[in-house]
Amino acid sequence: MGGTRLREPVFPVERNGRLNIATDMKSIAYKGAGAIYRAFDEFHRQFKAITARAAKRFERRDWSGARRDAMERLELYTQSVQHIERHIRRLLAHQVRDTCLWAAMKDRYSELIAGRNDGEIAETFFNSVTRRIFATVGVNPEIEFVDSDFEKHLPRAPYRLYRVYPFRFSLEENLRRIIADCRLKAPFRRLDRNLHLVTRALFRQLTRQSALHNVRQFEILETLFYRNQEAYIIGRIILKDEQMPFVLALLHDPRGIQIDAVLTDIEDVSIIFSFTRSYFHVQTDWPRDLVFFLKSIMPHKPLSELYNAIGYHKHGKTELYRALLQHLRYSSDRFQIAPGEKGMVMLVFDLPSFNIVFKVIKDRFAYPKTTSREQVKQKYQLVFKHDRVGRLVDAQEFEHLQFDRRRFDAPLLKEMQENIAGSIDVHPDSVVIHHLYTERKLTPLNLYLSQEPFWKQEAAVLDYGRAIKDLAAANIFPGDIFLKNFGVTRHGRVVFYDYDELTLLTDCRFRRIPPARFLEDELADEPWFHVGPNDVFPEEFATFLELKGDLRSLFLEHHGELLQLDYWLDIQQRLRDGEYINVLPYPQSKRLKW
Repeated sequence: MGGTRLREPVFPVERNGRLNIATDMKSIAYKGAGAIYRAFDEFHRQFKAITARAAKRFERRDWSGARRDAMERLELYTQSVQHIERHIRRLLAHQVRDTCLWAAMKDRYSELIAGRNDGEIAETFFNSVTRRIFATVGVNPEIEFVDSDFEKHLPRAPYRLYRVYPFRFSLEENLRRIIADCRLKAPFRRLDRNLHLVTRALFRQLTRQSALHNVRQFEILETLFYRNQEAYIIGRIILKDEQMPFVLALLHDPRGIQIDAVLTDIEDVSIIFSFTRSYFHVQTDWPRDLVFFLKSIMPHKPLSELYNAIGYHKHGKTELYRALLQHLRYSSDRFQIAPGEKGMVMLVFDLPSFNIVFKVIKDRFAYPKTTSREQVKQKYQLVFKHDRVGRLVDAQEFEHLQFDRRRFDAPLLKEMQENIAGSIDVHPDSVVIHHLYTERKLTPLNLYLSQEPFWKQEAAVLDYGRAIKDLAAANIFPGDIFLKNFGVTRHGRVVFYDYDELTLLTDCRFRRIPPARFLEDELADEPWFHVGPNDVFPEEFATFLELKGDLRSLFLEHHGELLQLDYWLDIQQRLRDGEYINVLPYPQSKRLKW
């Protein structure tokens, strides 16, 4: 999005000498660009100040403060853009939609951010302002940063973002030095014992991967990654001919800090940075360099998801859109209706060769849905701001996207014109979608269970139950527990992605079904008792479970408590009492055995 060629804008100049319009408009352009630049600078200062508090929150075990910080930082970008938008509208007045003026502002802004180590974030901020002013359909390269060539114009970090530990000592001594350099201001719980456990686990992992005798050095990022009640030391192990991830997961309980897990497998580390997880709080003045370091240990992760993971979700959205545009340039397949059952609320389509699905809210919802369009959007906002605990898919919201009409197959275009006509404009050469969400492509759980071998079906059914429990621990009740509303990631994890019935678990009213008064009551189509909008009857889950035979028995054996009222009332009371139930992003088998 950088690399825009600086040029002098051409403004009309009156010849009678009374007014030099070019000089006047250049002055306005400089003021406008300067105002946006200062707004970005203030936003990023506040962003980093909130992020910097994470270390103390962890050291002091201030989990409620950490949650407040997470919410404050998520809301900061929108608040900052809205504030500068209002200021720009007052400053530019009747010229606020003058594209020639904005082109000059973009050029001036390019000069102001030249050489900044966060230039890509600054460019996205400028784009956010222009798109709010113009509601641009597609992109306008005259007034937006579009091309992804900012690397040519941004400086490299003048220092390494990581510390180097040559492997000249024992594993335990290297680990001791790494921990000491983190300078955590809280005591470790039995550090010697902890280091011994980590050394033994790391020794086994390196031996299993035939890497122990090839270790050359450890490269550890200077800053820790914080999220919820966890902190992570992130780095890589440099081997003779390759490298591998190196992650230490830290927890802090009343007994002190402890290293809870050591992870060296790419897939395990990738799950920690999953698109189903909330964003990390990690201090850096060099976001691009940090992202490329992370990319080196998770090569399959898109840049968009890595920017999201470190808190720059708006630039992550920019990277996703760039990737989509580039993919469309070099592919020829067509958008189609996504596999799986059609939704009552969303029309879902995909591009077979691209790992994203597109979801558009329908104009009318099928019976028995009673929710509204605004309520659906509120559910997506709830998910964005909530702890996703590895079970809720991150969604990116887009407006006014323009595509070549030839890239849509006929059945999809027909569905769009019938179901989302209020959200699209169909032209002879293009399709404009005014509002949509994107999510990572998953295999719907009902399809997965019909396609995969039985051992994978068993694993998915067990994780389906764990997903419902993890969501409950995060104060989320999915509403609909139908298999079609859950998906399976490439790692085999079951996650939830249908948000229109989602609600806070503490807002639910969990009840037992009252006994029927007469036989006719049980045979009637309608319930014989009053059902409120937030009433939930756990014993009914058996009816909606959709699992049969051995899979049903397996689920009930391991997760039968989900059908019991007491289970839900207990979780609800713990949440209302203020308990924070932490859901770790790595399995129990990876935790160190004390």
